[in-house]
Amino acid sequence: MSLVSLGLGAPVPVGFGEKIWRINWGLVLVLSAIAGVGVVALYSAAGGRFEPWAARHAMRFGVSLGLALVVALIHPKVWLALAWPIYAVSMLMLVAVDIAGKIGMGAQRWLVLGPIQIQPSEIAKVAVILVLARYYHGLSREQAGRIVYTLPPLFIIMAPVGLVMIQPDLGTAMMVLMGGAALLFVAGVRIWMFLGAIVAAVGFLPFAWSFMHEYQRKRVMTFLDPDRDPLGAGYHITQSKIAIGSGGLFGKGFGKGTQSALNFLPEKQTDFIFTTFVEEWGMIGACVLLGLFLLVLMWGFSIALRSQHHFGRLVALGVTSLMFLYVFINTSMVMGLLPVVGVPLPLVSNGGTAMVSVMFACGLLIGVNVYRDAQLPLAR
Repeated sequence: MSLVSLGLGAPVPVGFGEKIWRINWGLVLVLSAIAGVGVVALYSAAGGRFEPWAARHAMRFGVSLGLALVVALIHPKVWLALAWPIYAVSMLMLVAVDIAGKIGMGAQRWLVLGPIQIQPSEIAKVAVILVLARYYHGLSREQAGRIVYTLPPLFIIMAPVGLVMIQPDLGTAMMVLMGGAALLFVAGVRIWMFLGAIVAAVGFLPFAWSFMHEYQRKRVMTFLDPDRDPLGAGYHITQSKIAIGSGGLFGKGFGKGTQSALNFLPEKQTDFIFTTFVEEWGMIGACVLLGLFLLVLMWGFSIALRSQHHFGRLVALGVTSLMFLYVFINTSMVMGLLPVVGVPLPLVSNGGTAMVSVMFACGLLIGVNVYRDAQLPLAR
């Protein structure tokens, strides 16, 4: 059925068939293609075997895709109502990680629940988007620009940032901070407030340096001078640059990446999966993969512009900003344009919680399109 308007402007309820029709199947196809690239890259990283990464990656995506479609069919008023509870649960999980989380790779980032490991910081990224979208949904454009109404969102953002920094996980903390800042910007916060925050952040840098862990300082120094410790702190990025450069225009060929196969490249299945892929598929393969991500971003902005309710518009822009930050930080990191901070490439890097949280966010994005004409109550 087509969506028409009644005399009072109230939209006719959307039937189940039209909900299915309104799912952006092109976006679903692109997300599946990106995950397929992940399967190919992980298969090669394991030396031509589906175990231990590629098979699990494909299974996780299948389950996560089903979750995303279910999320997309749920009315946005449900997510409006659940925004604060989801945020509260994510905060409790972050506190639990800081108290009794599993330590791995020098950080305490995981909760172990039987056979399942959960990284709450990944959930917090989506929770912050939901609760900020709910908050600004209840404000006028004029109110959103006042500093008194900006204080609660700052606490909403900084609370998880602080808990994530304790783990420590600088990359995720920066993503939560920048993702929240992007949502504040599109919600109508004044430019002078951002400029003031930037000036304050620059002034705080000397104090932040004193609180950073030694390995974090080494990463920053290595970023500024990669050759200062090529066999120590600079080893990761040096090998990554070698692998990307050796791929050339067309790559070495599927399964023929020497840096990955000979284990010169650390974390080749997670943070440096882009490097693994580019070594074998070259600049052409990199452009194809980045082109797929660009399609996701374009669809995200299109869905946001078509939404008739502010909550959906902000959720769509928040999810789109999150995807951009994932891709930008990861690819810049492995090319030496940013310090190594441990941010995965969405739907390509190996990782369960990141996969589920990204697809949950994409489900919210698709749902905004499904219910683009919905009328939502104002609430904070």
